[in-house]
Order: sequence, then C-alpha cells, then structure tokens
Amino acid sequence: MNLNNLKPEDINDEEPLFGDGLGLDSIDSIELIVMLSREYGINIQDPKEGRKVLTTVNTMVDYIEQHRTK
Repeated sequence: MNLNNLKPEDINDEEPLFGDGLGLDSIDSIELIVMLSREYGINIQDPKEGRKVLTTVNTMVDYIEQHRTK
C-alpha cells in the first residue's frame, strides 16, 4: 500500500497495520523490522514475536519502550 499521501495524524494508533487496516504487506514488515533495528537497536528474530509487535502503532510503541537499546 502506498502511504505517501497519509499524514501521521491520519493513522489511528489502534488500527491494524496489516490486512484490512492499513493494508501493509510482508515487504513492509521487513522494512519495519529493519527500522526497529537501526533506530532502536531492537532485533526481532522470531516471526511469532514480530506478528505481535507489528500489530498496531501502539503495540510497536510499547515494544520499543520495553526493548530499545539505543
């Protein structure tokens, strides 16, 4: 999905990132995981953990707050 036309305030923090929510796909999930590693020092190796972390904006924020190393 092309999110270039969305502003951050247009995204509901509880809206699902994948599927019927924002419609992100597997490539987007890889990009998010790389960003989490680069920006916050978070390495997600387990796909099950990744699915939990990348559910909504709020689940990502909570995970970053608990696991960031940078």
